Formats: sequence, structure tokens, C-alpha cells
Amino acid sequence: MPVKADRQLNCLGMFCPVPVIKTKVELEKMPTGQTLEIIADDPAAEPDLQSLARSIGQEILSIEKKGKEIHVFMKKVK
Repeated sequence: MPVKADRQLNCLGMFCPVPVIKTKVELEKMPTGQTLEIIADDPAAEPDLQSLARSIGQEILSIEKKGKEIHVFMKKVK
């Protein structure tokens, strides 16, 4: 079953550390329990966003690759 996102963050064409910074800002605006889909095409975005989730205590629900695009679903758990 595909993960449903409450919000989507388009980071296409952006390079480290911009997707991480934008993700952190967007998560701060969201209520706990919601899921954010981050769409990026920088290969570094995947490990960077996984590291961000660990460091701020959020949960990665799934990572999907569609061509050059990386779709990261991150749930705000606190």
C-alpha cells in the first residue's frame, strides 16, 4: 500500500544542504502525526534526509525512486 503524504515538498534541482533545511522548516510547521513527502533529485538527499530524521527523532516511512527523483516519506512523530 503506497504511503499517503499530508504535505509535499519539492526540492528538485536543489543541492545539499537545501533539501535538509527546507525539510526541517516544513516539519516545524506540521502537526505531529502528519507525513511529509520530500521530492529531490540530488543523490545526496537520501542519506542526508535519513540522517536528519535520526538526529531530530522523526521516522522515515519509505523511500521510493522514480527515475532520477527520490521520494522520501517522513512522518513527524514528535
